Amino acid sequence: MRPIFSPEIFGITINITSSILIQWCVILILGIGAFLLTRNLKLKPNKTQSALEKLYQSIRELVLGIMGDEYESFLPYIGTLMIYLLTLNLSGLLGVKPPTADLSVTLSLAIVTFLVVNLNAIKKHGMVAYGRGLLHPYAFMLPINVMERFVLLVSLSLRLYGNMMAAVVLVELVYHALGSIGALAQFGSPIIVHLYFDLFDGALQMIVFSMLTMINIKVTAEH
Repeated sequence: MRPIFSPEIFGITINITSSILIQWCVILILGIGAFLLTRNLKLKPNKTQSALEKLYQSIRELVLGIMGDEYESFLPYIGTLMIYLLTLNLSGLLGVKPPTADLSVTLSLAIVTFLVVNLNAIKKHGMVAYGRGLLHPYAFMLPINVMERFVLLVSLSLRLYGNMMAAVVLVELVYHALGSIGALAQFGSPIIVHLYFDLFDGALQMIVFSMLTMINIKVTAEH
């Protein structure tokens, strides 16, 4: 993706793309929103607090239902991942290219999940036991088992990137086709396209990424 500007810091050129700027905006908005919505929590909740508690409870039930009670400590990570990913995917509704249609963004998210999955397994069993697990069931399986661990990294990043990029391309093709009919055809008609590719597909890809993250944390730790 072409950088918007490229500042130099300590002699190192850093390319700032639209994906990075959108992510900064999303992080800022979610951070401020979380602070404002949770700073005055009460025992007798109002409508806003009730909605927040319902959201928290829904995510908690999903995480515990898939991973089990012993993985409740992952609730903050999974919850943050779901909200952050959904917001990035839905940014296309604002007429900008979703950051998740950028491979560098999806790869970064996949790397974080990859580290969480494997570091949790090492923390639970120890480095020696983790290494022995890569030799299971036979020592000659080591290259295949190592490759299997890294397949998660490739799979998560490419699946999310491919689906979001395909959605962006298809929406652009629809606008181009409608533009050939007339400028007025681009107003109103693409609503259904945006509802599917930005809203439905964006939510679906968030669910898939989060579900795979939860499943791999559990499976890798218990393998």
